Amino acid sequence: MVCRTMSLFDSYFLCTSPRSGSTFLCTLLEDCGAGHPASYFHRPSLTGWRSELGLCEETPREDIFATARKRGMGRHPISGVRLQRPSLGFFRHQLAQVHPEHPNDLSRITYIFGRTAFIHLTRTDKLDQAVSLIRAQQSGLWHRNADGSELERTGPAKAAEYDAEAIQAQQTVLRRMDQDWEDWFARQGISPLRVTYAALSTDPQAVLQRLLSELGLPTEPANSISARTAKLADHVNADWVARFRAKSP
Repeated sequence: MVCRTMSLFDSYFLCTSPRSGSTFLCTLLEDCGAGHPASYFHRPSLTGWRSELGLCEETPREDIFATARKRGMGRHPISGVRLQRPSLGFFRHQLAQVHPEHPNDLSRITYIFGRTAFIHLTRTDKLDQAVSLIRAQQSGLWHRNADGSELERTGPAKAAEYDAEAIQAQQTVLRRMDQDWEDWFARQGISPLRVTYAALSTDPQAVLQRLLSELGLPTEPANSISARTAKLADHVNADWVARFRAKSP
């Protein structure tokens, strides 16, 4: 049943990069009834989008977007979408293909998704983020449930190995992703709602209350929210960070 509380927006996009805490934030927002934010446009192919949404191969782009907006709806009349930076280019191209009559990305998004807010979730410590990403890529384990069971795995379990060059390279990539988002916001005239991983992991309730308020949604659900996911970082992450910093100039 959809609550008829009036929000300030019809949709929101969670704009982020890998290992920024976006899964944690998505589950918190979802549990508060603020949409079902998911990576509906993650894979850079229409086939991938259709598969993610359970649509047939002949489904036109217009219907893909419409379905994503519907799937992203929660108890309140607002729809959520998570968009990782690597997915933005293909997403923008498809927007232009569907609505070339609109002058830019923002006007196309607004036409399809209604009044849209943009939440920029970033992780300031790029070393921690790079280590987290490399461990996930190597081990195949991306997320755990709060009870410790596996939530998302993309490959067979294997031990992760420290790789200073990979960590350095990944930091550069992650910094570029953040800057790419900033450049896109500036070109589109977007003033995003800003959230940092540090704030989210330290006081998720306060972050959630602020976001709900800025979206024009009731903040009370944030008072009793509990995490569905567990933090993966452990002594191995700490060891890799210390080793990297010890050898950095």
